Order: sequence, then structure tokens, then C-alpha cells
Amino acid sequence: MTPVVSTSKGNFPPTLKLNDGNEIPVLAYGLGTANYKSDSSFDQRIVDVTKQAIEVGYRHLDGAQVYGNEEELGAAIKESGIPRDQLFVTTKLDGEKKQPTEEAFEISLKKLGLDYVDLYLIHTPWFATSDEDLQKRWADLEAIKASGRARSIGVSNFVQEHLEAILKTARIPPAINQIEFHPYLQHGDLVAFHKKHNIAVACYAPLVPITKVKGGPVDPIWSELANKYGVSESEIGLRWVIDQGLVAVTTSSKRDRLEGYLANLPLFFLTNEEITRIAEAGNEKHFRAFFGKRFDANDKR
Repeated sequence: MTPVVSTSKGNFPPTLKLNDGNEIPVLAYGLGTANYKSDSSFDQRIVDVTKQAIEVGYRHLDGAQVYGNEEELGAAIKESGIPRDQLFVTTKLDGEKKQPTEEAFEISLKKLGLDYVDLYLIHTPWFATSDEDLQKRWADLEAIKASGRARSIGVSNFVQEHLEAILKTARIPPAINQIEFHPYLQHGDLVAFHKKHNIAVACYAPLVPITKVKGGPVDPIWSELANKYGVSESEIGLRWVIDQGLVAVTTSSKRDRLEGYLANLPLFFLTNEEITRIAEAGNEKHFRAFFGKRFDANDKR
């Protein structure tokens, strides 16, 4: 279950090759959750924590239009002094705004202060009232990729029916789908569908068993494995994602924790049996931390 990744750039994290030939680091620093900003004021704290992540070694930076902090992300990139070609920058289109895709993308680029992004995603599918709505938005992203201003394109929070709608007309298949993914939300056959169609999966909220629902069936297993490998339970949770060939997104603002991930995650791998054991325990409980109103309470997709 260990992913085939490139180590051509040396240090952890390694990269996963996407279906368009581009490579994505398998561990990202995300600007959602605690860094989410709902007003137009500039927040230097977000700049500082993002710059801190870059300083300790994170090169995959995951942003979004809806987070309200693309300007801060751009400032952190500029202040870091890291060459642009050493960073992998993601942002996402807020389709709910009904804003023309090209207009939204250009505003995002301007706020980021960049000529291109490495990955541009449709953030959610729920703006669409028909398959045609999804297909039109996807065609917009294909045009942006063709222009060279987005190296790769993909989606986020899509389930199989949304992906099938896009694949019916896509000239370029999505490179990746970013979804909430952790032992308590494994999405049934969705990951297998991605693998069948060579679409990568990125996972936000991978540490929900620790951050949202302590006391679940995964806890004793993560604790046992943390003791076995001499790492933290959080690192077991991230390794569980990465060892399945998936990309993990973390949002921690604590420097020691971010440094610990980069130092400790390269030191061990979970066995296939351990990965399966965590998955089976996770399937005993269902919990969705985000977008719960979009799904039936018992919907495990």
C-alpha cells in the first residue's frame, strides 16, 4: 500500500505523480480552519504562521478563495524568499459565488501575487443544479490549464456522481480530488473509483479522530502504534493517509508539531496489516466534520 513517489528533490515529503505528469508533495500545509478569514482586513498572524510553515520545510501550500486569506498566503510566499519553482501552491474556486471562473481565477492570482498556481480546484460541487453546470465549470478550468496559469486542475468535495458527470465531457480528467478523509470517513468505494480513473486523492481533516471525536475505536490503535514507532498519534494518523498513496493536508500552527511531522514521518511506515486494522476500526464509527448539512447523517460517501 506504500505509494510510488519521487524522491528527486531529496528531503521529506516526497512527491506523488499526478495523471498529467506533474508531481505533488504528499504533505501540505493548509490555510483553512484556524486560518479562515471572514472579513477583508489583512491578518499578519496568518502571514506569520504560513511563513513559519515554509521556514520549517513545507513546500506544498493549500489555499482557497473561500478561506479569505489568499492575500496573506501571497505575502508569506513573498516574505519567505523561497524561489517560486520550489513551491507547490494550490487555490480553489468558490463556485457558490456564481462568479465567472476566469474573473475569480484572475483575482486569486492577483491576491497571491503569482503568475500561475500549481493546482486549481473547484472547491465544491453544490453550486450545480445539473451535470451541465459541472461540465461548464470544468471546461473553464481546462481553458485555464491550457493557458499555462494552472499547472494542474482538479476538484474538491466531489463524490462519484459528480466525478462521473465531469468525466463524460472532460478533455482533461481531474488530476486530484481533495476530500475530508480519515478513519471515520473513508467514503466507501470512492477511493477505489479514483484509483480506477487515475485520479489522485488529497485528504483534509486527516486527524479528526484526535481533534474532533476522542474516545472512538481508533484511539487505542493509534496509541499502541505511536508507542511502537516512538512517534505521536498525529504522526500515525498522517502516515495512515500517506501510506495509502494519498496526500495529507495539515493545518497546525504549532512550530514544534510541524517540525516533528517533517522529522518523524520519514522514519517509519505502517504495515499493510496496520493500515487495514485502523481502517476496520474506523468503519465502526461514522463522523463527518465538514459539510454535514450537504449529506444525510448516515451517508458515508
